[in-house]
Amino acid sequence: MSDISSLANQLDAEFTAVAEKVKKFQTSQIEQHKGRQQRMEQLGKLFNDLAEIWRPRLELLTTKFGDRVKVTPRIVPSTREATFQFQSTMARINLKFSAYTDRDVEKLILSYDLEILPILMRYTPHAEIEFPLGAVDKEAVAKWMDERIVEFVRTYLALGENDWYLKDHMVEDPIAHVRFPKMAAGATLEWQGQKYYFVGDETRREFAQKNKIAIA
Repeated sequence: MSDISSLANQLDAEFTAVAEKVKKFQTSQIEQHKGRQQRMEQLGKLFNDLAEIWRPRLELLTTKFGDRVKVTPRIVPSTREATFQFQSTMARINLKFSAYTDRDVEKLILSYDLEILPILMRYTPHAEIEFPLGAVDKEAVAKWMDERIVEFVRTYLALGENDWYLKDHMVEDPIAHVRFPKMAAGATLEWQGQKYYFVGDETRREFAQKNKIAIA
């Protein structure tokens, strides 16, 4: 029969092994936390550097749309985000550009998200690109953003060519007898409580002359 002290030694060895594992785990977690904190600091500096790329591009997009767009920026330590809400009578349009990292703070991820409601045509709702945190290609970032912005503008302008979106926004020139979207009107005229739309000033003047309306 084995000695009881031998069993006690075996049990002590098991408890000691577990304690060592716990200690190693704790040390590993502390090191991982320190590494993550260092990478978070690196990410913050990277966001500041990349702002030189995305800020002027997003400002240009805002300028081109004037008062038809509302921009809402959002900044947290691990994320940079800009949401654009476009004023349109044809659809509700939300565009979001995001820059963020993964859980382990090892990647930079750029994201493009577009929502158009109602969905009556095909478009790209989401796109993203990733870079290792320590090897971000600024030229590739600029190129990717340029491509996404141009793609969005093309999509936005295509709304004005889509019959489904325009079905409640079509008008007819009373002289030329052609139908076109209101946004494409070359001239308008208020008469007898009604607004008339024309393809150009020439048909507007002809309509005024025909109906003996004095115009400037």
